[in-house]
Amino acid sequence: MQTDIDIALKAARKGVETVQGFRSELLNIRQKGVHDLVTDADLATERAILNLLRNQCPDDRIMAEETENREMLTAERTWIVDPIDGTTNFAHNFPIYCVSVALWENKKPKVAAVIEVNRNEEFTAVAGEGAKLNGKPIGVSKTGEAGRAFVATGFPYNDLSLIDPYLDLFRHLMGELQGLRRPGAASYDLCCVACGRFDGFYEYSLHAWDVAAAALIVREAGGIVTGWTGREDWLFGQRIVAGNPTIQAQLLKKIKEYIPARFRESVQ
Repeated sequence: MQTDIDIALKAARKGVETVQGFRSELLNIRQKGVHDLVTDADLATERAILNLLRNQCPDDRIMAEETENREMLTAERTWIVDPIDGTTNFAHNFPIYCVSVALWENKKPKVAAVIEVNRNEEFTAVAGEGAKLNGKPIGVSKTGEAGRAFVATGFPYNDLSLIDPYLDLFRHLMGELQGLRRPGAASYDLCCVACGRFDGFYEYSLHAWDVAAAALIVREAGGIVTGWTGREDWLFGQRIVAGNPTIQAQLLKKIKEYIPARFRESVQ
């Protein structure tokens, strides 16, 4: 009998197989927003994943980026799917993009699978059972000093309302941290926190499908994930800060110092 994590991983692998059938130079690309792309590969990949999930779990609800049930988590069991996290990278043949599949049960994350397509790195987690990379247990870093911390962030593409304080924070952290990077796919950033490559991650203007799977992987790897106020409002709140316990706390402190309170509140 297949378990939920078996199904999640099977769905994510189906997504990867579909993505790999497309060539970036032949993509049909359209703009969802000024800086927000969708390609025929996104749509085909989502269809492939959703078809598999409907076949395997016909009674479950599905929330997916491109086609259905956006911003809803009302059913007992809800699959949350991002067919390509990092579409802009994918469209420009830049190698960091992921397929992300999560199952939430009674509004709590239960299983997660995130696959970075080009490296074929499979990150998985089951609530209460730890996190893995390609079947081997992983854990967050033990870095405790900002001067030694390697942190990821993102440059929001569809909400520039916070850009000035965000750049103030960015400028400060550039001088304080050992390194600050922007790979361009939030699920991958979070998974890199989970396996200790990054010590922390923060970003805003994210959606549920960007973080639903990878945040569970961070938590099961021993990390902390919150919104920018420190509350448990990161899934739909569009603000997230994650890391090992020490660096996450330090990043949260800096966010509170540089980002005005009205901008730290979640967007519900």
